[in-house]
Amino acid sequence: QHCCLSTSIVNNAFHCFRAGGIIPPVAQRLHREHIARVTQEALDMSGVAPSDLSAVATTVKPGLALSLGVGLDYSIKFIQQHKKPFIPIHHMEAHALTVRMIEPVQFPFLVLLVSGGHCLLAVSKGVDDFLLLGKSLDEAPGDILDKVARRLSLLSHPECSTLSGGQAIEHIAKQGDRLKFSLKLPMGQHSDCNFSFSGLRTQVIHIIHKKEGEEGIPMGQLLSCVNDIAAAVQYTVASHIAKRTHRAILFCKAKGLLPQNSATLVVSGGVASNQYIRKTLKIVTDSTDLTLLCPPAKLCTDNGVMIAWNGIERLREGKGILNHVENICYEPKAALGTDISGQVREAAIKVPRLKLEIKE
Repeated sequence: QHCCLSTSIVNNAFHCFRAGGIIPPVAQRLHREHIARVTQEALDMSGVAPSDLSAVATTVKPGLALSLGVGLDYSIKFIQQHKKPFIPIHHMEAHALTVRMIEPVQFPFLVLLVSGGHCLLAVSKGVDDFLLLGKSLDEAPGDILDKVARRLSLLSHPECSTLSGGQAIEHIAKQGDRLKFSLKLPMGQHSDCNFSFSGLRTQVIHIIHKKEGEEGIPMGQLLSCVNDIAAAVQYTVASHIAKRTHRAILFCKAKGLLPQNSATLVVSGGVASNQYIRKTLKIVTDSTDLTLLCPPAKLCTDNGVMIAWNGIERLREGKGILNHVENICYEPKAALGTDISGQVREAAIKVPRLKLEIKE
């Protein structure tokens, strides 16, 4: 287990939920307003001076261009002022390796990254070596949960006014009956590890519109069946993720990509904080003899600690350390590792049915 000397955080998740999502210019402004202060706070709390630092690690890909630009500009000025090496970090690689800060996980391992902006399955073979098995073809799971929460007007729900969209769905789903609404599982005819959530969102929006008509209430007011809709959505999202993950495990075993004994599935990203989804994935790992590991909730969402840890991993192995930053730039879109999703599709592995029933 490794020690984090300090961390300073400014969280705008609730602000984004009230605004209806992330607004890039607003995110950029908030980054600019706070980046110098939180950096200085982290240094002050740790008792470490800039001269004591071994290097500076910063996210450069993928992400919102305006926000990446603020971070990179500030980092370049900082390292030039203090004459430190620079380690550019891939955001998704950082999520994948965070668990190694708290658990002795050895390479290779399977990783599922689920968040508001991403959903992908990959084999982590090393600090900078990944095999991509599948990814979302449209929306991300965190995004659909937030959109459904907004369409259900959960901000006006007395128990959800301080929660993010995904947290609100998880909370009220505990009192819901998922069987009240039948939702079609996405990509049922595709034997690969890719994900799709846009069709599910369309189904749910149609149901909400229909129920508003039946109950005679305008958009913006709470439906009487709001808990049941939340339960059905959460179950379908969890089932879709579980089935693709199950296929990824079977593919990796067939191709010898994971250890025969003590193989591990690491789940990270903001949606990994959802306990219902974790329990669903535990059913899959129990049936396939894998160990399921998730970072603590505070390290699942985007955070500076995971970026620093990825920097440490790279520093130890001497990978990606730059002493000159003249040509460094940010990349809003960036793939993760080597894409072998075509091989997964060609294998066309059939996934046995599992009973994914969670008792709250």
